[in-house]
This record gives sequence, structure tokens and C-alpha cells, in this order.
Amino acid sequence: MQKSRRLAGFVLAIILALAAGYFALTNQRMDHGLVSSGTALVGGPFHLTNQKGEAVTEKTYTGKFMMVFFGFSHCQDVCPTELQVMTAAMQQLGSQADQIVPIFVSIDPERDTTTVMADYVKAFDPRLQGLTGTPEQIAEIARAYHAYYKKIPNEKTPSDYEMDHTSIIYIMRPDGSFIKHFNYTTDAKALADDLKKVLKT
Repeated sequence: MQKSRRLAGFVLAIILALAAGYFALTNQRMDHGLVSSGTALVGGPFHLTNQKGEAVTEKTYTGKFMMVFFGFSHCQDVCPTELQVMTAAMQQLGSQADQIVPIFVSIDPERDTTTVMADYVKAFDPRLQGLTGTPEQIAEIARAYHAYYKKIPNEKTPSDYEMDHTSIIYIMRPDGSFIKHFNYTTDAKALADDLKKVLKT
């Protein structure tokens, strides 16, 4: 599982790097008075439900930077670690953090109901949005963000299955477009320092 996770992360990193290059080229063209009509490689429309049971879409967060992470509440190590990093980074930003909405998207809608998500996100930043939905809705946002996930069955205890998934933190502009991503090894200080730079742009 670790091998497939690393491979998926490598492939996703390449996709995100290409996306970053695309946006850099697009901005350069705009600076020179040229018009680009391409579409974003990362991010896009989604229809989910937050931990309060409210329907949300990408437009719900328009005007705010989004810090997005895909995972699941039964995750034993990667997910809580990354959410703690996001929480610590938000704390280090102080009042600047009000410009950012941290978002945790479940890739395990079978177990992650709105009630489960509400209980889970309480352990982290109070601004953290825990989003879930139908399998089709999760697939929709995963495709938009090129997020990999796969159910790993447990033959002995079917209900105690695992979920393999990429561990990427996505940073999106207030208009929903992609800025950059952070890998699993990024610590809270490095994340906060980069976010400060992003917020100044």
C-alpha cells in the first residue's frame, strides 16, 4: 500500500507541476496583453455536504483561499498528522488565517456521515470544514483535483477496510483556481511561511 501511495503521489506531483506551469504561462500571457482560454488542470465544480448538513459547492467559498486535503476519519496516521499541520499553520498565521478556509474532503462516504465528520473535525481548527457526500459526489471532486483513492478490503472484517489515498494539501485562490500544493513531508512552519507569501499576492 505504501508503494502504491508513493507512486500515486509521484504521478499527482507531476500533474500539479504541469498545472503550476500552465498558470505561470497563462499569467505571463495576460501580462503581455494576450488572451488565454485554457481550463484549469486542478480544481473545479463540486457538490458536497459539510459537517452541519449544509449543501456546499465551490462557490460557497468564493472570496476565500482554500486549503484542501483529501482523507478519511478512520485514517490512523497520515490524515490526523496532516490536519494537525494545517491547524498549526493556521494558528501561526494569526489574523491572516481568516482569509483561508481549511477543508477536509472525505474519500470514505460509506462511513464518514455528516455526524461522524462533525465529531471528527472538532479535534482540529474550528474553521475546518468537513465535507462528505455520495460516492458519485466524492468521485466528482476527486476527478477535479486529480486526487487518488482506493478502497482496500478487509476479508476478515469487511467493515474495517482501509482507504489508500494521496496525501497532498492543495492551495486554491479565492476564485477557485489552483496555486500550488504541499507534500506530506511539509511541516507547519514551512506551510505557514508559504501561505504568508501566497496571501500577499
